[in-house]
Amino acid sequence: MSLDHLKPEIETIVANSDTNVDERLLKICELLEANVSHYDWVGFYFRNGDKEELKLGPYVGEPTDHTIIPFGKGICGQVAVSNENFVVPDVSAQDNYIACSITVKAEIVVPIFVNGENIGQIDIDSKTPDPFTEADERFLEFVCKKVSGIL
Repeated sequence: MSLDHLKPEIETIVANSDTNVDERLLKICELLEANVSHYDWVGFYFRNGDKEELKLGPYVGEPTDHTIIPFGKGICGQVAVSNENFVVPDVSAQDNYIACSITVKAEIVVPIFVNGENIGQIDIDSKTPDPFTEADERFLEFVCKKVSGIL
């Protein structure tokens, strides 16, 4: 399934006010992981109150010990500081990488902005080396923009 074909499903999930925000975020994770072959772990991290750290939100994939990530640490922590997308074609080539699993080969993280403030991000791990394209980046920016409307 092409990424553009998933956009209406994302919009439907986000618009479903019969479920709470975490349930909608989990449904987005499930949709992406089930329909994009190179999305092996899909989750959301959010700023943990006033602390300079991220807290794990809804996700699908292998369990992770990384439920709290300090700003600046790992790919997610760097995105919390840079406010920019971070595409990592080969995680083994990154000095500041937090390994969740030895099977992860690549990662993409896209920030979520609410009123111009970076309040979280979507994080996707892949067991496929260098799988992420500009299409993935643009699609995940779309997802984050839709998600920001319910936060």
